[in-house]
Amino acid sequence: MKKKEILEKLKELPLEKDKYLIIGGAALVCQGIKSETDDIDLSCSKEYYDSIPWDEKIGYFQKEIKYKDCYEIGEKFYTEDYIEINGYRFMKLKDLLELKKLEKRDQDKSIIKKIQLKIDLEDTYQNEREARKEGYTLIGGVDEVGRGPLVGPVVAACVILPEDFALDGLTDSKKLSEKKRDYYFEEIKKQAISYGIGIISEKRIDEINIYEATKEAMIEAINNCNPKPDYVLTDAMKLDLEVPVKPIIKGDLRSITISAASVIAKVTRDKMLYELDKKYPMYDFKNNVGYPTKKHLDAIQKYGIIEEHRRSYGPVKDYVEKSVN
Repeated sequence: MKKKEILEKLKELPLEKDKYLIIGGAALVCQGIKSETDDIDLSCSKEYYDSIPWDEKIGYFQKEIKYKDCYEIGEKFYTEDYIEINGYRFMKLKDLLELKKLEKRDQDKSIIKKIQLKIDLEDTYQNEREARKEGYTLIGGVDEVGRGPLVGPVVAACVILPEDFALDGLTDSKKLSEKKRDYYFEEIKKQAISYGIGIISEKRIDEINIYEATKEAMIEAINNCNPKPDYVLTDAMKLDLEVPVKPIIKGDLRSITISAASVIAKVTRDKMLYELDKKYPMYDFKNNVGYPTKKHLDAIQKYGIIEEHRRSYGPVKDYVEKSVN
């Protein structure tokens, strides 16, 4: 059953819908974690559980409502904290997460990750709150842009936001339009306690590899903050710093501070590539910002490479080797 079918079937239940919760698979489907489910599980208070006429056949299910029967109904998973969808009460994601962990089923590992990600996306301030509870006040979010391009530097940013920071719609810079990025870029700079930018050139990338260059850019960005952070959140990157560092998978989506850093880094680097495009319009940097699009690769074959190309990257390296031969 998909969401629409679940809601239709629930209409057939002659139970008071403010007295029970939809839990398990049906709750996951209706909150966008799963696409469909085979059954509908319910939970209710013990008082209501005891009042249900057990001999009565109930609607779609054509089964007696019994604990561990066609679907589970009982007080074990009932809670007054719920989310309402189409007038029905559903178990919240945080409780569904605990339920799935309690069941300890191997097939639920991917579902658990999806639930956790959705919870995090609904509250992108939670990592910052947790750090403040531990006594930290200057929480820096760090992110980079420019690992994949064939040309130009890798750019990182570190941003420290005030506790009351609010900017509706701010998320990973890759998911924002250029117009929104530019707007957020200015707003973040206005509201930030401090921010720093780190830029590592294409020559340095060729010397030490992009991974190490990315770390250098991040550390440079952190050091360019004034004041500097006393706690750092990164987008899955481990850094060796004197202050605590918390790498977060998909951090640019899960942390508002890392999202802010991703915007600062992205806009900064894009502007650099727009300037490079004015000198070398044949490579179409204004549209590809250095990434290996067909037009960019065709231009390399036709016009060769420029000083700012990364010699250690495949297509550029191949061109250089062919030219030498």
